[in-house]
Amino acid sequence: MFKVIALAFAAATIAGTAGAQATSTYKAAAKPAAKSTVAKRHRAVKKVETQAMLQKEAKISEETARATALKEVPNGTIKSSELEREKGKLIYSFDISVPGKTGIEEINVNAIDGSVVAREHETPKMQKAEAAQEAKEKKAKK
Repeated sequence: MFKVIALAFAAATIAGTAGAQATSTYKAAAKPAAKSTVAKRHRAVKKVETQAMLQKEAKISEETARATALKEVPNGTIKSSELEREKGKLIYSFDISVPGKTGIEEINVNAIDGSVVAREHETPKMQKAEAAQEAKEKKAKK
């Protein structure tokens, strides 16, 4: 009788271990799929934010932001501008050249309240590096 109980106990232990292994294997296999699904959704959300959506969210016009940026750089000429979300803030970014100076002045104007949030002088070398980085990011999105 003692042997029968011991054999039954051993069989139950083996069955329980096998079941636990099967369960843990199943859970481990399910986790990466869940993460990849979340990652796909995150990428899809990022792609959905269009220029039209950004413009709708902006509280000040591009013309107003342009005037603010030009006040920061007397005698400057705007070479390019864009509405973008940077570090969580919606901004108008203006690249402004100044006669007699190399590089550009980059002025960022908050698209919600019209304040200047950043000003940076970019040398030609910095501009080239930034353009290369943007091209790399654009290629990675495809």
